[in-house]
Amino acid sequence: MRPEPGQADNLRHRVQESLDRQGMMQQLGVRLLEVGPGTVRLALPYSDRVTQQQGGFHGGAMGALADIAGGYAALTVAPEGMEVTTVEYKINFLAAFQGGELQATGRVLRGGKRIIVTTAEVVHVAADGKRSDCAVMQQTLVPVPKTY
Repeated sequence: MRPEPGQADNLRHRVQESLDRQGMMQQLGVRLLEVGPGTVRLALPYSDRVTQQQGGFHGGAMGALADIAGGYAALTVAPEGMEVTTVEYKINFLAAFQGGELQATGRVLRGGKRIIVTTAEVVHVAADGKRSDCAVMQQTLVPVPKTY
């Protein structure tokens, strides 16, 4: 689905404005890479803030990244004046990695008025550019009134 002229900029602004309000994502260094109707891609750089005891990316960090990628994909289809909140998600961890960064791409599977279902794929991007599957997630969200 191709965005109408100006729609891509509006979607990016809407997502970035919300992302900027998330203290946890700011602490982890999450960056917005790409926004389109029904899709969002985010990046999480490797640092000591996101590791588990063996030095790999922590599952909680992977889950958080997948959750917000899917959530922001949902936000791109939610009505103006609304935000979204996660009702549930299920994640499968496929492999653990160190270094580089994680990238999560969220996609809307079903965008309804009351429930939005998304998926997110998390890949590890090594310093040499090699991409490896890391995790997959499915998520259910609900639109809620924007309060800011």
